[in-house]
Amino acid sequence: MDIQPIAHIHTSFPEKFGIPRQSGLAASLRGKVVFSPEYRNPDCLRGLEGFSHIWLIWEFSANIRQGWQPTVRPPRLGGNEHMGVFATRSPFRPNALGLSCVEVESIELVSDIGPVINVRGADLMDGTPIYDIKPYISYSDSHPDAVCGYVDALAERHLEVYVPEDLSLLLDEAGIYGSLVETLALDPRPSYHDDPERVYGMTFSGYNVRFRVEGNLLRVSEVKFIE
Repeated sequence: MDIQPIAHIHTSFPEKFGIPRQSGLAASLRGKVVFSPEYRNPDCLRGLEGFSHIWLIWEFSANIRQGWQPTVRPPRLGGNEHMGVFATRSPFRPNALGLSCVEVESIELVSDIGPVINVRGADLMDGTPIYDIKPYISYSDSHPDAVCGYVDALAERHLEVYVPEDLSLLLDEAGIYGSLVETLALDPRPSYHDDPERVYGMTFSGYNVRFRVEGNLLRVSEVKFIE
């Protein structure tokens, strides 16, 4: 099968570090799905306005490498324990495809680029190619009693985030304070990192953000606009 992207998504993450590990964990994160020229016919989206959520099928475009392995080491298990590739959501797979459920905030028609789907909760890097879009259907797609294997024992960690007042004002003026704090609270670090003196940096919506983590507290130390 020869498939081509139907769209690309634009998000606050120009690089992999800091992206939430699953969709929906940082619900306030915004993204824009912009279609490739041949798919900009508004009729392609007729009826989608009636759905609150959609599935995005996309490519791990920043993780492509030759070959694959039958087992991978999920970061949430400390990076040392091996699991079968098909028992994980690792980006290193025979076919580098990802699946994300996102909320549809709005659908707008932009004069020069056609229909745009504004979404919330996306866990995708800026520029990620989208191969298909399907509506989320609750009666078939939702399974509240599902058993999730080893993941059931891994409670999602949430940190307390401290941002100095001057930096809070800067981020608030940029309109990204809430979504950044929500993202940082998910602990962007690899799960096996636990060095309170280490300074981490991530790029978010045009800003370089530096922080340290001690225990359950993440302290933002610097925020700089990227020229």
